[in-house]
Amino acid sequence: MPIRLQDVLKHSTLTPADPVIRAAAAIAAQTQLRWIHSSEVLDIAPLLGGGELLLTGGQALVLATDKRRIGYIWELAERGVAALAIETGTELPSIPSSMVAAAEAAGLPLIELRKVVPFVGVMEAINSLLVSETAGHLQQADRASHAMAVELAHGGSLDRILAVLADATRSEVVLTSVAGAPLASAQPVDHAEEPEPAEASDAQDRTRTIQVDVSVRGIPSARLTLHALKGADVNLARIAGNRSVDILALALLQRMPPGLKEMAGAALIRAVDSGTQNWRLQQLAPAAGIPLAAQLVAVVVRSPGSKQPRMAVEHLLERVGHHSASYTDNAELLALAVLRPGKTQEDRDAILAGLQSLALPEGTVSAVGPVATGISAAPWSLTEARLTLDLAAGAGPLRDGSLRAGPGQSGVVLDADAFAVERLAFHTLNETQRTDYVSQQLGALLVHDAQRNSALVETLRVWLDSGCNTAQAARELHLERQSMHQRLQRIFSLCGGDPRGTGRLAALHLATRLAAL
Repeated sequence: MPIRLQDVLKHSTLTPADPVIRAAAAIAAQTQLRWIHSSEVLDIAPLLGGGELLLTGGQALVLATDKRRIGYIWELAERGVAALAIETGTELPSIPSSMVAAAEAAGLPLIELRKVVPFVGVMEAINSLLVSETAGHLQQADRASHAMAVELAHGGSLDRILAVLADATRSEVVLTSVAGAPLASAQPVDHAEEPEPAEASDAQDRTRTIQVDVSVRGIPSARLTLHALKGADVNLARIAGNRSVDILALALLQRMPPGLKEMAGAALIRAVDSGTQNWRLQQLAPAAGIPLAAQLVAVVVRSPGSKQPRMAVEHLLERVGHHSASYTDNAELLALAVLRPGKTQEDRDAILAGLQSLALPEGTVSAVGPVATGISAAPWSLTEARLTLDLAAGAGPLRDGSLRAGPGQSGVVLDADAFAVERLAFHTLNETQRTDYVSQQLGALLVHDAQRNSALVETLRVWLDSGCNTAQAARELHLERQSMHQRLQRIFSLCGGDPRGTGRLAALHLATRLAAL
């Protein structure tokens, strides 16, 4: 019998903590648990597998910003964590309201533990019960995968193979390509359309949905989605889905082996990333459909969430350019996009705008590298895109060249061309030289900012970035024009006068850009 969250909250080891559900109570009643884990690390989500009750003493949350706390909630929800329990007390008197609101919106049951209990004792007691349950699930999953293998050996279609899995888990099962095209689907034989309650939400639906990536010869080729029907065992569906990957990969290999172009594209990206010899790039590019002399750009997407945005990015690059290739490595998605002759800038702008419009996981940051002429220059474009991400991470607030996502989207898109000055300085000047240059050009402003907690250096940078347009700079800094004029007069007095019309203008502009790093 599945072990549910409401049962665990009533367990003798946890009731002394006086637990109370603060968010997503409607979901908590039906939430199944796979494991109980404790951690004070806020970046724990990528290390979890889904279905866990996460216990935390809240020490890290006390020191975190409100934005980081909200991000923590969404990362756990995206990872499929069953629930989060936070211990409150002297250091953390109560759970911040922003976290409660985020958990409600994300559909993540949030529990407040109002008294201290030893987490080790709770985990030992509950996990021992879950281990017994998992052993039974593994036996059922192995029987299902064996039946799927028999169906495959007898020449069964993908639909018939999935039907075995659907019956074993009482789930609706769908297999799609990496591009999102349906390949096969199945439902349990006794499936009847179940009326969803009026209060059913996307979050409730998500707790019953499991997604598993299927790779063929190391290349992500399909995605398996299981939606457990009402009353079905979600943990069994999760285990059986993961156990079925090898069978499905073999079935895909027999029926639709990955094409040479796709395999060569993945190999090409790996070669570009590793800085391999040019002859290897020359060999792989034609097989991947990329002309040797093509104008192309590299794209790097860093995403902290569990769902890689590969499909969405590939769709975008296919729409914009003639050819593209992509490869996922840990938390990075690497891609190359070929630009049309004569429309290089137009296509590159379309990629930047397209990335900005995609619905990507919270916290995703993307960078588009400079245009490279020929496949031999692709490693340079990739290196510069990565460098742009690193420079922007150290530069603090977003500035020109950093595009915030639109309404309903999340993430930041960076244009490597907008960081050309910083990239040049990084390659040609060491850290000491950069620091000395900034001090020589902006020393008086830096001292003023440090002593009076002002922002004259940033004001000067925004003004210079705007082409010395005082009105535009005032708007970007949310200042009245008179206040902007007063700041500029103060800046000019500290910098030796108005730099317009002098050779000092470019020097000051470079210094303000480097100062942000």
